[in-house]
Amino acid sequence: MLKKERFLKILSELDKNDIVTVNDLTTLLQCSDMTIRRDLEELSESGKLIRIHGGAQKITVSPLEEASHVEKREVHIKEKQEIANLAANEIDNFDTIFIGPGTTLELIAQNIKNITSLRVVTISIPVFESFKNSDLNCELILAGGIYRSRSGTLIGALASNAVSGLKFDKAFVGVNGIQNSQIMTANTEEGRIQNVALNNSQTKYIVADKYKLNRNDFYTFYSLDDVDYLVTNKSASKETIDYYQQYVRLITN
Repeated sequence: MLKKERFLKILSELDKNDIVTVNDLTTLLQCSDMTIRRDLEELSESGKLIRIHGGAQKITVSPLEEASHVEKREVHIKEKQEIANLAANEIDNFDTIFIGPGTTLELIAQNIKNITSLRVVTISIPVFESFKNSDLNCELILAGGIYRSRSGTLIGALASNAVSGLKFDKAFVGVNGIQNSQIMTANTEEGRIQNVALNNSQTKYIVADKYKLNRNDFYTFYSLDDVDYLVTNKSASKETIDYYQQYVRLITN
């Protein structure tokens, strides 16, 4: 069988199963495991799949048009609530924190407990509203800028300049996708501001439900290698958990 034919069959199997093993592929394609391993390495290097121990995992591509934050609120609610609670548990009394845009991050305020004083900075109006409507005693700062309705976020030079002059104990940033060490979002300006916030923070958290892992999006704004923690769901596959632990410490329970 020609290499091109093997590649097509491997990618077809991934489309159907999300994860394939070397053993399964050697049986299916009737060739040696050395050949399959070389094929997987080549497909991984060309960005067609993610290489994992003993096989490969599918990469999901985000749609051209980003869903609105209102639409995103209706999907994967259980998973988002779970990791919002995990993120909230990382917040301590008297912290100064940055919280980026995202429907998971909008849920953090309602999960914070036993905090008597907190300073919160955000560029997200929904995040701002969630803290404003909570019972938390916090100093709340909304960095002004140009309103982006799709995500309910303030962007542009005003927002970027405001965030660049601030320092944070912790920053919590959401994503549209993570592939290998690349952290991605749909909008370049949102990504740049979140890059600044992460750089200005002593401890950096990426908050991503399991459906954001092994997923591409338009703009890469940070690397997992430079992040302290990835907060995600414990129900992600063992292969996925093991894979991302090589880049960053995971918080899953």
